[in-house]
Amino acid sequence: MSHVGPGAEPVHHDVDPVPREARGIQGLRAGIVTRTAANTVDFAAVVCVLTACYAAWFATRFLIHPAHFSAPNPPLGAVLVCGAAVLFVYFTASWATTGRTYGDHLLGLRVVDARGERLRWRSAAVRAALCVVFPIGLYWSVISATSRSVQDTLLRTAVVYDWAAGMPIPPQRSSTPGEGRTSPPT
Repeated sequence: MSHVGPGAEPVHHDVDPVPREARGIQGLRAGIVTRTAANTVDFAAVVCVLTACYAAWFATRFLIHPAHFSAPNPPLGAVLVCGAAVLFVYFTASWATTGRTYGDHLLGLRVVDARGERLRWRSAAVRAALCVVFPIGLYWSVISATSRSVQDTLLRTAVVYDWAAGMPIPPQRSSTPGEGRTSPPT
């Protein structure tokens, strides 16, 4: 709402946060390409966090023992376990607080439960653990009639297009043409 001048009536601005091109798919389940792109962004974010931690470790070791410094060389297994832990915490916190990771935010996605609401902490943690331990389960959505990954099927969750966080999402709409658009998940 804004005013044009003194004593003028307020002007109401109705701004739709959903891009014009995306309005037709708002609330529909996301496909594999969008979900893979979002997960690629999330993976890159985790790699950046791990790189920053390594740089801090490197600098700390140098500052403590500059004369006898050697670059840390962690075993691959330790790097993978740390990466899995960071990814688990990142997914859990993102899905439980906002319903979206940074990759989801960039691509207009949100993870919702069977009622179309944000996941609770426990559900977010279980989903995150399943995604970290069994990431290939995402590709089940390619053959699923309802675009659901293995994790979504087990937990009755969905990844939907949602550019306007805060707007209610109707319960589990399908992106498959001709299918009941407002039917609850099975």
